Parts: sequence; structure tokens; C-alpha cells
Amino acid sequence: MVKKSEMTEEELDARHAEKMRKKKVARDKIIATKTIEKGLLIVHTGKGKGKTTAAFGMVFRSLGHGHKVGVVQFVKGKWETGERVALDKFADQLTLRTMGEGFTWETQDRQRDITAAKSAWEQAKELIMDDEHKMVLLDELNIVLRYDYLDINEVVEFLRNKPKDKHVIITGRNAKEELMEIADLVTEMTMIKHPFRSGVKAQIGIEF
Repeated sequence: MVKKSEMTEEELDARHAEKMRKKKVARDKIIATKTIEKGLLIVHTGKGKGKTTAAFGMVFRSLGHGHKVGVVQFVKGKWETGERVALDKFADQLTLRTMGEGFTWETQDRQRDITAAKSAWEQAKELIMDDEHKMVLLDELNIVLRYDYLDINEVVEFLRNKPKDKHVIITGRNAKEELMEIADLVTEMTMIKHPFRSGVKAQIGIEF
């Protein structure tokens, strides 16, 4: 067998093309078996950055296909973010509900946080159950569940029985096991390195 290091560029190209041809055949066979179409329950969690950013990527993708999307922000109510500015351009397709009053360590008022969380959850349920929105993002729902501002059993039971064609995305650290168990897709963002630890403040266009 000829070693790779002894092959000419033409031979390497031919070998690569054959390898990719076989890979495509195998992939096409796998894809052909995937026939189920359904609304997904998606959870983005973990200590790493990018949970909400990845979720908004899906939101913009859905908007690009002409779908109507609902967004309920459970915590980041006071933040002026680039996403919000961009979403203004899709006002006819987007329903935005900013219910939070900031992070819990900013309000320092548990009862106010609970009231805001319950109000946001009611808005979320309406968006999920209607026939208008294809996707609903529940940004930072995991945070209010972590602090037990909402009953996890109620949330899980509702999401378990959501409309079959509705996509629901949930973000935030420390996702509850009960929630991840019923989800179709769970992604954990892992932090390897963060500029904040080196004294770098939040940057426009990166953090907000």
C-alpha cells in the first residue's frame, strides 16, 4: 500500500474524492431514515457563553423563512442589546415580551422577581399555545426555575403537552434535570476561557 507521504497531489485528490463519495453515500442512507417532522423542545444551558446567542441564531433563521416568532425574556429586561435592535427590523413577524426587571442580584427583591416570573410565564404559555407563532424563545427561563420562582412540575407538564408543531427554545444556566429529560435537544455550553477573568469588560456586539 502506497504511503500518503509518497503520493502525488493528483493521487491525493483522487483518494480524497473517493473517500468523500463513500462518506456521502453513507450519510445519504442515514438521512433517508429520518422522516419525523415535529416541533422541538430545545434547551441551551451550561456555564459557557453563547446560550442566548445560539438561541437568537435560531430565531433569526426562522424569521428568515418568514415564520412568526415569539420571544419572552424572563431576566434581561433592562438590557439594551444588539439582538433587540436587529429584531426591530422584523416587527411584523416578531412578538417580544420583556418581562424581567434585571438579574435577581440587581433587584434584590424575591417577591418582585416571583411576580415578574409568573407574569412572563403566562405570556409564554399564550405564545406557545396560539396558532400564529412557529417558534417561541423563553430566554433565561432556567434562571427563574433555578430559584424556584416557578413550579418546575407545572412547567414540565405544560411543555410536555405543547402543540406538536411548535418549536420552543429555553436558555439559561443550571437547567433542571426534569426539563432536560423531556427536551428533544440539549446543548451544554462549556467555558474554556473568558476575557472577563482577565479584567476585560463586556463588549458591545459580543455580550450585548
